[in-house]
Amino acid sequence: MKVLIADDDALIRDGLKLLLELEEDFSVTACASNGQEAFDMCCKYKPDLVLMDIRMPVMDGVLGTKLIKEHFADVKVVILTTFKDDEYIKEAIKSGAEGYILKNQPSDSIIESLRAVAKGTIVLEKEVAGTLSAMLREGKKAVPENYDLSQREFEILKLVGEGLSNREISEKLFLSEGTTRNYVTGLLEKLDLRDRTQLAIFYLKNF
Repeated sequence: MKVLIADDDALIRDGLKLLLELEEDFSVTACASNGQEAFDMCCKYKPDLVLMDIRMPVMDGVLGTKLIKEHFADVKVVILTTFKDDEYIKEAIKSGAEGYILKNQPSDSIIESLRAVAKGTIVLEKEVAGTLSAMLREGKKAVPENYDLSQREFEILKLVGEGLSNREISEKLFLSEGTTRNYVTGLLEKLDLRDRTQLAIFYLKNF
C-alpha cells in the first residue's frame, strides 16, 4: 500500500516513515508538511492512503482532507493527531476522513488501524468515538427528506449513533430485540453500510 505522510513536524514524519517501511505491506511514497502539499503530492504520486495531521501551517488537515477527497474519492485519509477537539473530529469526518486516531497510541495499534481502513473499515480511537457519540446526541431529530427512511428507522439510526446496544434501543422504544435487530440490518442494507460504526458516521456526515 502506498502511503503519503502529512505532518508539519519533520521528526514525526521521519518516525512514521521509518515505522511504516518496517512493514512489508506499506511503502511511503512521499511526505508533506501541510494540507496543500499533501494534495499536490496526491496529484503526483497517487497514494492509496494519506496519514494526515490536523494543525499545520498554510492549509490544515481538515481542509487538506476535503480537497483530497473531492478530487480523489478512492484515496483513504486517516487523521493522526494529538488533538481531541470536538470540532476537528466533526469536520474531519464530514470532510471524508475514514479514520481519526491519536498519536499517543502504540505503534502496532496505529499500523493495525491503517490496515483496517485499507480494508474498508472506519476507525475511530476509543476517546474519539466517545466524543462522536456525544455530538450525535445533540444532532437533528427531524427525518431528512433526501433519504427513504421512516420515522422509526431514523430514530434507530440516531440511537445506534449514540452508542446504544440493541437491547437498550429496544427498551427505549418499547420494541423486541429481534425487531430492533431487523431495523438495524435493514438500515445497513438500505444505506449500503458495513457496521454500526459506519451508521454513526453516516448520521454525522449527513445530518
